Amino acid sequence: MDFNLSEEEASIQATVRRFGDEFLRPRERKIDEGDQIPREVAAEMGRLGILAMPVPEAYGGMGASASQTELVAEEIGRGDLSMATAVFFLLEAGWGYLLAKYGTEEAKKEVLPPVTRGEHFLGIGSTEPSGGSDIANIKTVSWREGDEFVIRGEKAFISGVIEARDWGGGHLTITKQKDGPGFNLLYVPTQTKGIEVTRFKNMGRMGISTGGLVYDDVRVPARYLVGKEGGGLPLVMQGFTVARTFVSSACVGAAERALETGKEYIKVRQVFGRPLGKFEGIQFELADLHAMVEAVKWQCRKAAWLVDQRIFSGKTSHDPEVDLAVSAVKLMAPELAFDAIKKVMMWFGAAGYTREVGLEMGLRGVTSYVVGAEGGKNVMRLIMGRELLGKEFLPYR
Repeated sequence: MDFNLSEEEASIQATVRRFGDEFLRPRERKIDEGDQIPREVAAEMGRLGILAMPVPEAYGGMGASASQTELVAEEIGRGDLSMATAVFFLLEAGWGYLLAKYGTEEAKKEVLPPVTRGEHFLGIGSTEPSGGSDIANIKTVSWREGDEFVIRGEKAFISGVIEARDWGGGHLTITKQKDGPGFNLLYVPTQTKGIEVTRFKNMGRMGISTGGLVYDDVRVPARYLVGKEGGGLPLVMQGFTVARTFVSSACVGAAERALETGKEYIKVRQVFGRPLGKFEGIQFELADLHAMVEAVKWQCRKAAWLVDQRIFSGKTSHDPEVDLAVSAVKLMAPELAFDAIKKVMMWFGAAGYTREVGLEMGLRGVTSYVVGAEGGKNVMRLIMGRELLGKEFLPYR
C-alpha cells in the first residue's frame, strides 16, 4: 500500500495549487459577489486543461482518472473558499465524464470540446420543485417523435442556468418516459426554443447561478439521448456517485484552507500576554479538526480510487462498495468543512464575523452541501444502510 502521489499526480496538484493561490484567491470576493462564474476564470481553467478533465483527449479533455480529478477538486475548494468555482469544476467533471461515456458520437464531438475550453457550460438537471432525492418520482416527461425528443416539465434549484443560457451549453436532463416505465437522460441546450430560465437568490455560492428551467414542449434531436431510450435512471445515479466524490473533496479543500488561515492567526494574535495558540482550548480544537480533516481526506482519496477501479475502468456501472465509500464521504465532508470554518471564525472573535477575514464566504458556500446539494445527509445514510444491511431494510420498500 503506497500513499505517495505519483509524479503525474503531484505535478497536477502543484499546478492547480498555484492556480488557486495566484489566480483564484485574488478573485474570490469578486466571484462571491458575482452572478455567474467570471469568463476569465472559466477560460483559465480551460487553458490549464482541468475542465471536464476525465473526458478523453479526443473530445478536448485530458482523460484524467477519478483520483487525479479528486486532487484537483481539493485544490479548487482550497483556492476559492466561496465554493462557486468548485461547483463549476465538479459539474463539468462529473457530467462531462458521463456524457463522454454514454453519449452519441455526434453529441460528444459537438458538446464536449467547448465545455473543456471553458466556453460552454454543462450541468445536471434532476431536481424539481417537488424535491430532488426521489428521482424515480420526477414529473418532467419526454417522448419521441421521429428524430426528436419532446420534453415537458420543470426543474428547480439547478446550477448554471444563467451560464448555460448566456454562454451556450446546457444540462443532462433526466425525464420520465411519457408512454413507458423508463427514464430518458437527454442533453438539453438551454438556448433551445421553449425553455424559460429563472434565477434564484442563494445565501452563498452566488458566483455560480442557481435557478429553474421550464420546458414547454421543448424539442431536441435524438442524438442528444444519453445511453439507451428508457435507460437513463441508472446513468444519472452513476453520475451522482462520481460527482459526490468530487464534492466531498472540494469540501476537504475548504476545510484545509480554513485551518491554514486559523493557524497563522493563532500564532500571532496576542491574548493575556501570549499567543492565542498557546492556550490548550485552541490547540486541542485545532488538533481534533486536523485529525478529522485528514481522516476524511483519505476517505475521499479511497473513494476516488474505488471509482477508478470499478466505474472508470468499465468493470461495472454500479458497485456496492463504491456507493458505500462515496456516500460516507458525502455524509461527512460538508459538515466537517462547515464545523471547521465555524470554529476558526470563533478563533478570530469579532473579526471572524467580518467580510475582511473572508471565512464567511466558506461558511455560506459549504452550507449548500450540508443542506442537500448532490444528495442530503439522510439520503447518504439510506444508501449506506442499504449497502450495510440489504435492500430489504430500505424504509420505502
